[in-house]
Amino acid sequence: MIHYQLRCAADHEFDGWFKSSSHFEDQAARGLLECPRCGDRGVSRAMMAPRIGGKSRKRHAEPVDATPAAPPPPVIDQSGAPAPPETAVAGRMPAEMRALLARVRREVEERCDYVGPKFADEARRIHDGSAPARGIYGETTEAEAEALAEDGIEVGRIPWVPLADS
Repeated sequence: MIHYQLRCAADHEFDGWFKSSSHFEDQAARGLLECPRCGDRGVSRAMMAPRIGGKSRKRHAEPVDATPAAPPPPVIDQSGAPAPPETAVAGRMPAEMRALLARVRREVEERCDYVGPKFADEARRIHDGSAPARGIYGETTEAEAEALAEDGIEVGRIPWVPLADS
């Protein structure tokens, strides 16, 4: 595998891993590479520092401390109450991730039918053949999603981020 530092026309830099340099060239020529921040397909290799290997020396493994790490202190909000666990653990979503999820949302909205709160019912109808096979999206409860999975009906959950232009 070859690691390249890539850059789009808007000067966003990101990593890419390729089987060979010809695989990178082929994908770039066919417009298959795109910037994870802005979606630009004008991707090229950026300058990278050379990786210089030194003499191979066997290193002795450092002893591992078997003492478990102490849990992090709870995050406290302005009222003095502990923040919900998901806020304390997850923190803010990186801008690149939000941009990718917004692109996924746009694709789903363009290519799939919105079925609202009847998602589980419509997914079952598609699965059993009483409704036409197509992509759908909507809302469902955790219990309904678990029941669909138990019945062998594959569904996926996508974090639904607000679109930048809304």
